[in-house]
Amino acid sequence: MYCDPRFSRVREAFERNFAEGEELGAAVAVHLDGELVVDLWDGVADRHTGRAWEADTPAFAYSCTKAVAATVLLRLAERGLVDVRAPVADVWPEFAAGGKEAVTVEHVLTHSCGLPVIETPVPVAEFEDLPAIAARLAGQTPLWEPGTAHGYHALTYGFLVGEVVRRVTGKSVGELVAAEIAGPLGLDLWVGAPDDVIPRAARLKAPTRPRPAPENAAPAPAPGAPGTSGPAPGAPGTSGPAGGGTGPGAGGGRDLLGEMGRAVLDPGSLMNRALGNPAIRLLEGGANNPVILRAGWPAAGVVTTAKGLAGFYRALVGGDLLSSATLQDALRPRVSGPDRVLFMDTAFGLGYMRPSFTFPMPSATAFGHSGMGGSLGMGDPDRRLAFGYVMNRMADSLTGNLRGLRLIEAVYRSL
Repeated sequence: MYCDPRFSRVREAFERNFAEGEELGAAVAVHLDGELVVDLWDGVADRHTGRAWEADTPAFAYSCTKAVAATVLLRLAERGLVDVRAPVADVWPEFAAGGKEAVTVEHVLTHSCGLPVIETPVPVAEFEDLPAIAARLAGQTPLWEPGTAHGYHALTYGFLVGEVVRRVTGKSVGELVAAEIAGPLGLDLWVGAPDDVIPRAARLKAPTRPRPAPENAAPAPAPGAPGTSGPAPGAPGTSGPAGGGTGPGAGGGRDLLGEMGRAVLDPGSLMNRALGNPAIRLLEGGANNPVILRAGWPAAGVVTTAKGLAGFYRALVGGDLLSSATLQDALRPRVSGPDRVLFMDTAFGLGYMRPSFTFPMPSATAFGHSGMGGSLGMGDPDRRLAFGYVMNRMADSLTGNLRGLRLIEAVYRSL
């Protein structure tokens, strides 16, 4: 382990998370000006066996994947292989069905294409057949007019982005990450873990939550809704304040936490429908099941160490993966405000989260993506900063996980 003395506050915050009983196992890494200044880990990777968290212990980091998938697509755009402002149907003709002829790649990247839900249940046998899942979406009609609103496409984002990538290159997002990003940079980061990585991955512990209201004929609640066996694979692990929810950036005077709470308890809500299909609760162990770790869903499929995640953002900020002009354009906020799926305000550039109530950063130039339960990846071009945090004790709500935010704040106080 290593911590530059300048960043002793980060070590103190990391140790405090353990001392206060908030962690089982976790790791944090920070790069400044391309230099690794923090690389810390502690705790247990598997509470059942007592296996220790090691330097190379990776964790399933849920929606941290979305920023990686966006980068893969933007690299293709730089090569002229795809135009983000052009219709998706230009490269995926079947997608034009259901009145989606004008839906653009940009709409997909900004969660504004109106397809947050897969309307038909995805069978377990199809979990690793990403083109088959994408074909289900191709036949659907948007739930709102694309471009007029945005709502977090927790899982569908990845199947849509992944199919655009596959139509252009013939390869999956995971294959391109391995060949063009993680492999050349030497990062322990996979979108779809190889068989030799799965046994050493951290085992996630789902949060304990109250039981939901009785179900009827409506779809089953999402994994991550109260009373289910594991967290939803696509939900953002925000690190904003647990209380309130009605201040600036939170939707004005609306009772957003109340609305969210009611949506979580309603099996038929748009939130649960968006988070719950494909339903990983059908698999023993949920997200710990090798099927999920191996599947490589481009919205929620990354398996990475903290150093691997921070190294990805170091490469982005340093211009190794995208040109400065491409990154600057991708970070320009395209959508912001009330989210039709999450209720809280969200803000997105082209696939990257921007500062908002659900991505509360100390710097307006920060970008990145959080993952369900608390994992967090972040870059800041102005400060030449990159950050990665992964853990295995899942937070007990979609908002209110302060562990990652404490670490981020400690990083900025150390600058």
